[in-house]
Amino acid sequence: MKPLIPLLCGLIFGIGLTLSGMTQPAKVIGFLDLFGRWDPTLACVMGGAILVHLPVRRWAFKRSAPLYASTFETPIHGRIDGRLIIGAGLFGIGWGLAGYCPGPVVTAFLFSNDASVLLLGLVAGMSLYQITQPRTDTT
Repeated sequence: MKPLIPLLCGLIFGIGLTLSGMTQPAKVIGFLDLFGRWDPTLACVMGGAILVHLPVRRWAFKRSAPLYASTFETPIHGRIDGRLIIGAGLFGIGWGLAGYCPGPVVTAFLFSNDASVLLLGLVAGMSLYQITQPRTDTT
């Protein structure tokens, strides 16, 4: 059962992205076009996600431990450094130019040749990071 939980969560997320139209780059680019034909749909999707997430998060953190792990994995520092700024900038530039972020590009991979190229770039970038960056965890 434990391995099926992430699969089920990803499936629900992908269905939600598809039903809300967030796999269509025009929707995302329309949201980013503040001075043109602005489309608030993405803001509504994000707001809905937050409304679902907040009570579940509160309920989960009232527990002594997660259901399928011994401890909660939360960031231990909120440091803003150059790597974070550069990474966020690259993410934002790519998101704005292509209209896809990682979740929707994986979902749209099934429907779009453009998404296939972007997904290959995403996998290549993650692989390059794994090869070039030393692991910092101690587990």
